[in-house]
Amino acid sequence: MTPPNPVLDLTQNENTAGRTGDKLKGRVAFVTGGTRGIGAAICRSLASQGAVLAAGYAGNDDAAKKFADAFSGTYATAVSTHKGNVGEAADCRRTIDEVIGSHGRLDILVNNAGITIDKTVLKLSDEDWFKVLNVNLSGAFFLSQAALRHMAERGSGRIVNVSSVIGEMGNIGQANYAASKSGLFGLTKTLAREAAFLLGKAGRLSDPDGIGLTVNTVTPGFIATEMLEHVPAKVLERIVGQIPLGRLGKPEEVARVVHFLAADSSSYITGQVWGVNGGLDM
Repeated sequence: MTPPNPVLDLTQNENTAGRTGDKLKGRVAFVTGGTRGIGAAICRSLASQGAVLAAGYAGNDDAAKKFADAFSGTYATAVSTHKGNVGEAADCRRTIDEVIGSHGRLDILVNNAGITIDKTVLKLSDEDWFKVLNVNLSGAFFLSQAALRHMAERGSGRIVNVSSVIGEMGNIGQANYAASKSGLFGLTKTLAREAAFLLGKAGRLSDPDGIGLTVNTVTPGFIATEMLEHVPAKVLERIVGQIPLGRLGKPEEVARVVHFLAADSSSYITGQVWGVNGGLDM
């Protein structure tokens, strides 16, 4: 049996505490890719502030059930799970409808689901390119489109996209991933402008006490999750050596920024990109 990678052991320090505040009480949040890694940490962080959670997942029914059972054992409310392929527009619309049908509303959408197919440019097939773009970028668009329609009608909401430091810096063997994550920057800023335009058109921007409809992006650096488990220890050590803070990030550290942006009091922050990468992009 292979011993655990000591660098990746950082992920064991998960925030499993129950309810700690009421900043998101009464809010319904849908987190794609929400049953593991960063997505699961985001679900826990939002729930710790009173949000009702819906978690999206791609195909592992057993893992989704295990996550939901553990979640409901920790927090006051159970999490609903929604199976779908983020790379398919119809599934994106269906899952948004399911969440609204299950909970009556949707206040927070976190576009966290993402995949990698790492190959150098000359080895990337058409399928490799389009599959990653479909999930990481097009999926975020179709989910946001469906959520924005609902949020605009209600006059409030939060959309948070999870990009990557690779979208800013690029990386050998990740042209498809870097392009998809970089694309989220332009998508975020356009959605933010259109969200404000829709509220203005409806006469809802003049309320100084309103919570608004905002769209922002978080860009994690190298985070200690299962996505890094296939990376050899020596390679991880070299990566850590390039990070000014000298370590990998923790999923909870990304979740904390998402939780901050989702709060009502963050209503004056929109169209922004928030790095959580230990200073890697400085």
